[in-house]
Amino acid sequence: MAVILVVDDDEMIRTLVSMLLRSKGHEILTAANGAEAVAVYRSYASQIDLVITDLNMPVMDGVQEILRIRMTKSDAKFICMTGDPEGRRQDGVVLLNKPFSPEKLFLSVDELLLLSQVQMRFRHEVRP
Repeated sequence: MAVILVVDDDEMIRTLVSMLLRSKGHEILTAANGAEAVAVYRSYASQIDLVITDLNMPVMDGVQEILRIRMTKSDAKFICMTGDPEGRRQDGVVLLNKPFSPEKLFLSVDELLLLSQVQMRFRHEVRP
């Protein structure tokens, strides 16, 4: 399955999302804020397939986290959990409004991972 970095300052949400994703066979890394997430991502960039992050966090918010991670890997994939339906959008980011069901989480992850696989195949097929 995939390696997923789960980022949320709320330990309960971080733990619940991690447990749900582990139940589907994914390997999980975690961080409690954007600054931690950037550090974890830089250490495991070649292994991480997807980042699921909260947008509103102390220390470093999700938007700044995304921008810094994309400096390491420009095509990094993100799902942003937010309780703010008017949350700031970033290009190439899937928004997942809180509260969400496990099924909605799984569907968002599966869709983004499938899209990533299709994009990788396309890149390999297009190369001369």
